[in-house]
Amino acid sequence: MVEKVHGNIRIYAIFFLVFYILCGSSLAQDDEMDYAAIKTVVIDAGHGGKDPGCHGASSHEKHVCLSMALMLGEMISEKYPEIKVVYTRDEDVFVELDERAKIANRNNADLFICIHANAASAKAFGTETYVLGLHRTESQQRVAARENSIIHLEDDGGAKYEDFDLSPDAIIARQIQLSVFLDQSINFASKLQREFKSIGRYDRGVKQAGFLVLYKTTMPSVLIETGFLTNPKEEKFLSNPETQRLMANSMFTAFRKYKNELEGVEELIEDTPIVKPQTQIDDSEQKVKQSEVVFRVQIETSETKIPLTSNKFQGYTVHEYIQNGIFKYTVGTFVNDVEAARAYRIRMVEQGYQHAFVVGFLAGERINLQKAIKLAEK
Repeated sequence: MVEKVHGNIRIYAIFFLVFYILCGSSLAQDDEMDYAAIKTVVIDAGHGGKDPGCHGASSHEKHVCLSMALMLGEMISEKYPEIKVVYTRDEDVFVELDERAKIANRNNADLFICIHANAASAKAFGTETYVLGLHRTESQQRVAARENSIIHLEDDGGAKYEDFDLSPDAIIARQIQLSVFLDQSINFASKLQREFKSIGRYDRGVKQAGFLVLYKTTMPSVLIETGFLTNPKEEKFLSNPETQRLMANSMFTAFRKYKNELEGVEELIEDTPIVKPQTQIDDSEQKVKQSEVVFRVQIETSETKIPLTSNKFQGYTVHEYIQNGIFKYTVGTFVNDVEAARAYRIRMVEQGYQHAFVVGFLAGERINLQKAIKLAEK
């Protein structure tokens, strides 16, 4: 009898031990899942449809914003498949301002990222990131007024916003109400600006203004002005798929650092994703005219031929040319746009090509860089 009782006790003990292990494991998994600081991100590509936004000579804000938004979402989904990525629009359609905020709120987003392009004089340049607040300069007020003005394209002509209070007192009250979110918004915005600066963009800083699209969101929210389409050089930068991807990658890097900081995860250098060109970089496909200057980034030289599929090139599409008997290898194709090539060089240095530099070509032949820059300016 005693042996039977002891036997039963051992059976129960084993049962409870297994139960404890299984439950403990499940609880640990639940804790780990709950520990994720960011579960849902809403990415808002500014304008769209009947609202083109600002424009340059050939580019519209709605297109460049959508392109960068989709690139950013793809990067987040690839690195963090557990994070839900929601777009306020993923095609060229018109979405009302208050609906953009509602999409973020309905999805219980942990972060709202609004992507825009700017407009001013032809000489204005650089990137700035906004959070909700009081404008401190007339230029900040103009930016908010321009982005808010699209309410007149809505079906009711903006009637729903007639009682919308964007007075200084109302904005201050809203800031106090969402003070925790505001601090996190500024934190994320600062990280964005640092990453933009690291790829050669002029840092116009973190700013505040009364954006309608930010006013109604109930989570950390930022609005990025990626550059000025009214500046010809900036327009080339923002409309080029290669440099759009640089901008999107900078946003992703800032996002990763922000997420890691919230979750207490130590940042690992090797965790930085490699940015690969999005498009085939072939002159025949690009239809580069003989009279156009092409800027590329040289990353490697060798006395012997290197296969273009070599691991040295990390999967990039590479161009080979021979000069004085030396094999030389370049990446990127930037037609008449040295600024985009310089920004790309910075990213290539970050990817391990420490001696990367910009070179210029005309009609397939390498020429002096200064000469190339002067020809491109013409």
